Amino acid sequence: MWVCELSFDCYQDIVLAEAEPAVRQLLDALRYNGQILGREFPTSIHQGWLGCRVVCPEQDSLHPRHYSRQVELAIDRLHQVGLTSPRVQCRGQDLNSDSTDPCESRSWQLLYTSYLHSCSPLRCGEHFAPVPLYRIPPVANGDFKQVLKWQEDWEACDQLQMNGSILEHGAVLELALPDSRLARRGRDLAKRIEYLSGIPTFYYLYRVGGDSLAAEQERPCPSCGGDWRLAEPVHDIFDFLCEPCRLVSNLSWDFKD
Repeated sequence: MWVCELSFDCYQDIVLAEAEPAVRQLLDALRYNGQILGREFPTSIHQGWLGCRVVCPEQDSLHPRHYSRQVELAIDRLHQVGLTSPRVQCRGQDLNSDSTDPCESRSWQLLYTSYLHSCSPLRCGEHFAPVPLYRIPPVANGDFKQVLKWQEDWEACDQLQMNGSILEHGAVLELALPDSRLARRGRDLAKRIEYLSGIPTFYYLYRVGGDSLAAEQERPCPSCGGDWRLAEPVHDIFDFLCEPCRLVSNLSWDFKD
């Protein structure tokens, strides 16, 4: 990932009460298009310009060729309130972020996230690296807002179960059951992404608990009941894969080495 700075010059007198929501609208549009990552974007006011620091999947993530219609409309709004289109300066790689997937094409991919990640929830199946969302066709309404809202909900459940102080049991069920409300949304999104991209897209089911290692190793696919255990783990995480159901999962974390 890359740290970039956006600069918005004032080419006429501006009203801060109009400029601030216009910049926020652009940042939201860029986020929902997968061009910037995270949810917090420090924005500063200077003499004659505004500045904002963001994290991007790639050095050229903010190039106009990646713009969605929503981003274009947000830039028009900037002009209406007296601000220029953003100037972009790439400051360097973010040392605390995952590296973006290098593939031009992928044989398979999956939806995967955790409470520790702010990168794209779409991962390359071969490298397990995050795939910028703007590399695939928009999922709905011209952007990826539905995907990112699902990601926020998944990460919220993951945070609750990791904290283990409130709502842990309910959070684990949302993460682990193939027919939970969270999983149904995620699996529908995976199907939509597969349809639009033409790439087989799997959904990750979290697994914890269980009676024993032996019972875990014989666990069938919770969706179709078929045999889905892999001969060798994939990416040291996934021990199970059901191709018809488009599901991957792990041996219970209680029994993994």
